[in-house]
Amino acid sequence: MEVILAETAGFCMGVDMALTKLDHLVGEPDGHPIYILGPIIHNPQVLKRYAEKGVVMVHDPAEVPAGAHVVIRAHGITRQVEESLRARNVLIKDATCPRVKKAQLLIERNTADGGELLLYGEADHPEVAGLVSYAQGGHFVFGSSEELAGHALTPGKRYVLAAQTTQDRVQFESIAKDLAGRGDIEVAVLETICDATKLRQTEARDLAQNVDFMVVVGGYNSGNTRRLAQVVSEQGTPCKHVETVDELPLDELARYKRIGVTAGASTPRLLIDEVLAGLESL
Repeated sequence: MEVILAETAGFCMGVDMALTKLDHLVGEPDGHPIYILGPIIHNPQVLKRYAEKGVVMVHDPAEVPAGAHVVIRAHGITRQVEESLRARNVLIKDATCPRVKKAQLLIERNTADGGELLLYGEADHPEVAGLVSYAQGGHFVFGSSEELAGHALTPGKRYVLAAQTTQDRVQFESIAKDLAGRGDIEVAVLETICDATKLRQTEARDLAQNVDFMVVVGGYNSGNTRRLAQVVSEQGTPCKHVETVDELPLDELARYKRIGVTAGASTPRLLIDEVLAGLESL
């Protein structure tokens, strides 16, 4: 059996930066407790490791006491939450991915005249909550072109189209083309999808077309990992999304000659290596 690992598998720059900042706080304690607002990345194995080191995860900003450190995760937070934390003298360590921060500021600047934001993304994702908080003229979040079609657009009105940074660029460009073809509305299209996401998805598509089976490694609650599994499946290649090697159906996979492996942007290298070892043991 031949096992092929995608070059872009594993941590992206934003995730690596967020964990480096948290590691610095954990490694050099100053007596102030360390909090994170929700999971710093969408990987349960990583979160367990930090919990064992005393990092406290909360979902309500009010649970972070004044004087404590709070690390803003790679997904970012809403501007309202950030303002409330600063007002209570919480020590903020901003680990928002630079690509996400850029998208936030682009949305703020391009909706300053009241244009409505049309955001392609997952409505319940923390990154999306942060992005729409920067919209100045209202917003609508949609997860598919069909969902957008059900949203009434007012002729003559100005709209701003953007996307969650980890969305599928091919789908986004198709949506942008459809809106541009309407002619009765003005649409400004923002380039907010991360290049690393595009590269990872493109490589996954190409790899899927040249193997008999694909394994996608990463947290089940990781949006970019789920999309990797989706783009692979769209190629017609059998695919299995797993968090750890223990979830691999190794007996079933032994019949394949070429297996491709990729991983989400929040997947630690250790978990990827364990999957590779499991496959190579066949």
